[in-house]
Amino acid sequence: MPSSSFISLGKFRRLIAVIRQEGLRAAWFRMRAYFARSPSLDRSPSPDRSETYLDTFWQDMARSGAFHTSAPPALLQRTRRIAMIGDLNLPQCRKYRVAQLAELWGGLGVEYGFSHYMDIPRSVSLLQDATHLMFYRTQNDALMALYLYEARRLKLPVLYDLDDPLFSISAYETYENMKALPAGMKAHFLREAPKYLGALNQADIITVSTPGMVDHTKAYTERPVYFRRNFADAETFEAAEAALQNTWNAPRAPFRVAFASGSMGHEIDFALIGEDIAEFLAGGSDRQLVILGHFDETLLPQALRGRIESHPFTTYEAYLATLATVDCAVMPLQDDLFNRCKSAVRVIDAAAVAVPSLVGTVSDMATLVRDGETGHVLGSGDSWRATLEALATDRAACTAMGQAARSDLRANWGAQAGLPVIEPAVIDWVKG
Repeated sequence: MPSSSFISLGKFRRLIAVIRQEGLRAAWFRMRAYFARSPSLDRSPSPDRSETYLDTFWQDMARSGAFHTSAPPALLQRTRRIAMIGDLNLPQCRKYRVAQLAELWGGLGVEYGFSHYMDIPRSVSLLQDATHLMFYRTQNDALMALYLYEARRLKLPVLYDLDDPLFSISAYETYENMKALPAGMKAHFLREAPKYLGALNQADIITVSTPGMVDHTKAYTERPVYFRRNFADAETFEAAEAALQNTWNAPRAPFRVAFASGSMGHEIDFALIGEDIAEFLAGGSDRQLVILGHFDETLLPQALRGRIESHPFTTYEAYLATLATVDCAVMPLQDDLFNRCKSAVRVIDAAAVAVPSLVGTVSDMATLVRDGETGHVLGSGDSWRATLEALATDRAACTAMGQAARSDLRANWGAQAGLPVIEPAVIDWVKG
C-alpha cells in the first residue's frame, strides 16, 4: 500500500498545525514517528515481532512443565553473570554507562555482556546465562516487557540504570537549556518522561550517575536508589596517552580555553560566563576560545565570534586529541533541577589529557576538582575572568595544575570497586 493512501486530509491538517505551532523540525519528528508506526512499512524489529518473539518458546516450555525455574541462578552458580540491555545509540552514554562496566565488574570476577535493546536475539541469549539483569535508559514498552517477563521467569534480580532525569517532568520543565531548543523537543521529552518512570519502577533496585540524582530520583520512586559515578576507564587513558604524545613537543600556542558541549542546548550554560570570556579574550591577542561539539555560534556575543576555533561533534579519540591542545576548560552550568543531577564526564575527559577544569558548584563536577590544586571551583561571587587571567599569567602553574588533575584521576577515579565510584550496596547486590 503506498504511503499516500493512509495520509488523510485530517492528518495533513494536523501536520500543518504542528508546523505553524512548533516549527518544521518538530513536524518532521512527528511525521517520522507516524510512518514508523505504519503497518505498510517493513522494519525490523516491528512491534508485533517484539511482542511475539518468545511466544513459541514459552508455550513449549509451559507444555513440557519446564517453564518455571526452581531457584534463582545466583544461588546455583558460583559465577555471577550480568546481562545489560540498554539504549546504546548515544556514544557518550554507551561508553560511560554500559561499555565501561565490563572493566569494573570484570575486576570483581563478574562476567558481563551487553546488548542494544532492539537486538532481540542477542538480548534474549544473554538472559539465558545471566544471574542478574540490568536495564539502561529503556522505556516501559512492549520490548522491555518481553525482556522483563523472561527475566522474572528465570528469577533474575533486575537493576535499572539512568544518567539523566529523563523521567522527571519537574526537571525538564525548569531545565534552562530547553530555551535553546525547538519548543516541540521539550514537548516530546515531557511526553516521554512517564515511559522512563514506568520502566524504572519495574526494577528491584536503581542506579544513577550522581548523589544529586539519587536525591531527585527518590522523589519519584520507593525503590532503593544508589549512585554509580562515571569513571575513567582503560579506553579513556589509552586515548589520552595517544593525544598527549602529539602535544608534548608542540610549539607554544596561544592560551586556549575550551568549552565542550556533548549535546544540544549548552549555549544557555555558556551564556553565564559569555561576558567574562569576551573580556578575557579582549585582554590579549594571544588568547583563544575553543568550542567542541554541539553549539549554535549565532548565540555567542558578537565580540566572541571572530575569536573562536570550532570543532564539530566527533569520535572520542579526536575529541581528546583536540582537548589536549588547550590550557584549561570551562564548565559553567545553570542552576536547575536537571543540571544538579549532572555528572562530571567533562572533568574526567579534561583531566585525562592533563587539562585543569574550571567548574561551578552545580552538579557533581566539583567533587572531582580540588580547588586550587587540580582546577578551580567557582561560587556565585567568583569571577571566571579573574581566574582565567591568573592561569594565563602563570602558564607554568596552569600546566602543573593539569598534571595534578591527571594524577588525581588515575589515583582516585578509575574502575574502582567501591567509593567514590560505586556504592558498596550495588556490589553486594550482585556478589551477595
